Amino acid sequence: MASDQPRKLRSRLRLRRVLPAFVAAAGLCALGCGAQRFPLRDPLWHDTDKRPVHVNCKIAPDDDDPKHVSCAPEPYVSPLAWDAADNSIFRPLSKVFAVDPPGEAKNVNAFDEVPDSAWFQNRIGRVHPPIEDLSRGACSEHEMLDGATATPGSWFIDQGKTNGASKGFRIKVGGKQKYMLKADLKEQPERPSAASAIGAAIYHAVGFNTSCEQIVYFDPKVLKLKPGLTVTDNSGVTRKFDDKALEGVLAGATHKDGLIRMQASAWLPGYLLGPFRYEGTRWDDPNDVIPHEERRDLRGARLVAAWLNHFDAREQNTMDSWISLDPKKNDSSPGYVRHYYLDTSDSFGSEWADDGISRRLGRSYLLDFGDIGTDFITFGALERPWERARREPGYESFGYYHYRDFDPEAWKNEYPNPAFSRASERDNAWMARILSRFTREDIEALVKLGKFSQPKDTEFLTEVLEQRLWRILDRYLTQLSPLADLRAPGGDMLCATDVARARTVRASTAFRYSAKIETDGSPTATPLTVTVKPQGEICMTLPHKVLPSGIGDVSPPYSVVTIDNGVSRYVLRAHLYDLGMARGGFRLVGIERPEETFE
Repeated sequence: MASDQPRKLRSRLRLRRVLPAFVAAAGLCALGCGAQRFPLRDPLWHDTDKRPVHVNCKIAPDDDDPKHVSCAPEPYVSPLAWDAADNSIFRPLSKVFAVDPPGEAKNVNAFDEVPDSAWFQNRIGRVHPPIEDLSRGACSEHEMLDGATATPGSWFIDQGKTNGASKGFRIKVGGKQKYMLKADLKEQPERPSAASAIGAAIYHAVGFNTSCEQIVYFDPKVLKLKPGLTVTDNSGVTRKFDDKALEGVLAGATHKDGLIRMQASAWLPGYLLGPFRYEGTRWDDPNDVIPHEERRDLRGARLVAAWLNHFDAREQNTMDSWISLDPKKNDSSPGYVRHYYLDTSDSFGSEWADDGISRRLGRSYLLDFGDIGTDFITFGALERPWERARREPGYESFGYYHYRDFDPEAWKNEYPNPAFSRASERDNAWMARILSRFTREDIEALVKLGKFSQPKDTEFLTEVLEQRLWRILDRYLTQLSPLADLRAPGGDMLCATDVARARTVRASTAFRYSAKIETDGSPTATPLTVTVKPQGEICMTLPHKVLPSGIGDVSPPYSVVTIDNGVSRYVLRAHLYDLGMARGGFRLVGIERPEETFE
């Protein structure tokens, strides 16, 4: 029964999107025959996939106990080479003859939004946090490190870093809190660590689970090395991680005023299960019932990656963690799986050793059959965006990261991502509405997390992020309606926020609002007067339908309000029940953003 409840509530999500017309009362055709209608209930804002469930126990020997029993899902190992080959070659080939048309995302509620879940928490899209909270990202107060006040020997090195391009090691602070410290690359000093801290804070503000990432400066004296420590790399080679190895890591790190600069990644809570996949589900997680490629949060993440040019958004840079109810035994049941985004260091202009590949990052897949075919047909005569790419003089550490030629619709990551590839117009528009909440002030505060030595680097990255964001909003807030925050305050009002106008996607004079209301039993639509307010807000007064006297308990009148902002190609349709002023007035029950025109 523990696994059956989440499936039932997923069905509620789908029912809100496809409820048939036979649930309507008389007068349906007044709203258009076959029109979607929503039930009289609140939208689902909280998924049940954080409800603790039991999974089967099995023998899982560890270093301390060869008979150890684990009651958590099975850890998943994701080989980098296989994932790249599978998504670049084998998966596309397997889809050639498959009947698998991309449909709309499944985890969407009646308000065209994504409920809170073990994958995603609505944050800046619903309530704008204070700047200080935004800048802290996923870091709690006790996770913040201060290298300037750390005492000698208080950062105990208990593990070396086994993989990745950057060198580093793990420390334990206060005998409890763990961090992975990573050094920058000499070729692009400060950029990787800054990208990790800034990128993680942005993903967190959007709504994803991330690790706590921060930049720390410290005196090497605060470090204390565990005796006899070794490290085994991905190739299986084991080496000593002694004083000499530590000196090599610190020598390659960025230095400033005698201090070492490194990126500190707080260790995630729970029992780590390895990456999540961007398609399918976990067979051993009863809560995981929606195929990952059909999740709007994972599909919409494509726009965040495009904004940052986080081309490395692949399954190896994710993590699942089993959160057990028993804090003393993190692999016991019951518990639930929490899903994390990790490692945004390959953002803001990360480069490969090959300049030809570096130019293409974000513009073409590493193995792009579409681009290969186009070059073959045109004999290479067509100029490509990567051929126009150039580094900005004075900002070479940001590689080819800029807003010139940035096309959010054409952006590509390193190799195909199953969820990104299935992103629909609605998925992208949903994420664009969230990203529109980032103001210029927010972006400036987030970029300062990178602690760049040169103020000009902070100014440059802020401007590039602002301009790339504008291009995203210009593309995805001008097709489907950009109206958000719909609400029915005061009983007879309907208000909304036009995030396109609030973010100045077009001049204020371009927004010309019109609205109408259609109600069951009424032969014609009634025009509404739209009052335009500051910060993109609009409101309109709704007329109540007068019911004939002497009628007993009847279904409340059902109305649909259609709103056109004069800029977006399509309208928004708000579905409401008129409960009467004695029962609170109009109640909003559903929102549609159709890709068609209603006369």
